[in-house]
Amino acid sequence: MTSDTDHDVCGMTLAIDVVGGKWRLHLMWVLDEGPQRFGQIRRVLDGVSEKVLTENLRHLEATGIVRREVYPEIPPRVEYSLTPLGRELAEALHPLEEWGDKHRQRLRADLLKAAS
Repeated sequence: MTSDTDHDVCGMTLAIDVVGGKWRLHLMWVLDEGPQRFGQIRRVLDGVSEKVLTENLRHLEATGIVRREVYPEIPPRVEYSLTPLGRELAEALHPLEEWGDKHRQRLRADLLKAAS
């Protein structure tokens, strides 16, 4: 059942709720390359703690963006991948990445000035 307020939330707000935060966007980027194991993701995302990575993977899984697949092996192997919804979202994020690449030098300089 939906309430009247459900219609008041804009698409941008919903998208930001899904991918908001530093690590979720980076996770999307890593998983866009294909299925990854937890350790592989952690090595690529230098600086993320195990706890934060786990929380963010769980959030993306709960929102239908990431699939967690457990293989019945000894020891168990777990892989994370983008769902079709997640791949669609990753495609939507590509222009944002291109914009950042295009303006990389200026943005870095402006961010350094702002931090001073």
